[in-house]
Amino acid sequence: MRTAEIVRKTNETDIAVKVNLDGAGTHDIATGIGFLDHMLDQLARHSLIDIDVRAKGDLHIDFHHTAEDVGIALGQAVRQALGDKKGIRRYASVDLPMDGTLTRCAVDVSGRPFLVFKVEYTRDKVGEMDTELFREFFQAFAMNAGITLHLETFYGDNNHHIAESGFKALARALREAVEIDPRAGDRIPSTKGML
Repeated sequence: MRTAEIVRKTNETDIAVKVNLDGAGTHDIATGIGFLDHMLDQLARHSLIDIDVRAKGDLHIDFHHTAEDVGIALGQAVRQALGDKKGIRRYASVDLPMDGTLTRCAVDVSGRPFLVFKVEYTRDKVGEMDTELFREFFQAFAMNAGITLHLETFYGDNNHHIAESGFKALARALREAVEIDPRAGDRIPSTKGML
């Protein structure tokens, strides 16, 4: 089983994350940020990665530390669960429509973290969550998961759908990229022999 548990405690947050890459998309999420919980539910459901997140943060200040640190801990858990990455597909790209919104996510489980984020919002908040925190989450996740992540929304005018399509697109791309390819056997998908 490709599973991992991460506990991250700082002066600002206390976070526990569990993942199972070979799960069924079950989830138990409680971050104290309603919209982030909704997005992480979508991430689990559409990636078929089991995700549990328990987070307590300094929400009386703002949501920044909690959103970023959840991204860090979840990224670390995915990276740990991937192990040596033998047999994974490694690459995936998904175009995800959500009503009038279209978002693309491309992923390379490369061990070389990078984020390209081309998403614009027309409002400062979705629910009570600042829209600028979505980039912070994806940045933290990509850097700590060790993945190259390109996320771009081509068009859309509903900010809820713009945010949600990004999480769903990441979910579908991750699902494919971390899957074991039965044709690959025990090979590392790189000419370097390691990722």
